[in-house]
Amino acid sequence: MKLYGIPNCDTVKKARTWLDENGRKVEFHDYKKQGVPLDVLKKAAKQLGWEALINKKGPTWRKQPDEVKDSITTEKAAFEFLQATPSAIKRPLLEIDGKYHLGFSADEYNETFKK
Repeated sequence: MKLYGIPNCDTVKKARTWLDENGRKVEFHDYKKQGVPLDVLKKAAKQLGWEALINKKGPTWRKQPDEVKDSITTEKAAFEFLQATPSAIKRPLLEIDGKYHLGFSADEYNETFKK
């Protein structure tokens, strides 16, 4: 099990706390320090859709010039943008046995882990 994100993100902090409090050992991958693995983006996009990986509600996306936003019309363009701008990835991204879960909600995690 692996959790991808940025350590100072509040949502990532909530997910990590939930996992810890529920006895779930997880390896953490820090996008800022370790980069954004293209293979992970591709696998997650195959399951969730590449559009879902972009956090369009976050400040990083909102601060992008319109020409940058308008240029992201394909999976390839999205991956290039997200690798260059990891703060724009919706997070956290949780991988469990090759299946990806995006974002955090205690209810969804409870269901995922059948608590």
